[in-house]
Amino acid sequence: MRREILIPFLAYKLQENAYGGLKQATRAELRGIARALERNSASSELSARLKVKPGTRLFRRWSGEMHEVFVTERGYEHCGVGYRSLSQIARHITGTRWSGPAFFGLQKNRSLPSRSDG
Repeated sequence: MRREILIPFLAYKLQENAYGGLKQATRAELRGIARALERNSASSELSARLKVKPGTRLFRRWSGEMHEVFVTERGYEHCGVGYRSLSQIARHITGTRWSGPAFFGLQKNRSLPSRSDG
């Protein structure tokens, strides 16, 4: 193994032994990211999860009703129900297939879907 790779690895192991390893939730999140990357999915859902920290609240008005989503360590919560993806929530709200990150405005250079309140 090359020295440039070995030194940071050993330093991390020393820190891990001294201070403890990653939290279980962090390890689970990293495993999920690794699985998504193994499937070669550069999905917007994955990039949204990387940008939005647990504790964040997302708001979206749809058909005159305000919807609030709470980002948790394990996914998302909407109206007291847990969901694994924003897309599931967007489908629940609209009744049609939406990209959750696009619906909640988490993707760059994309306009939000709108529905008139007429």
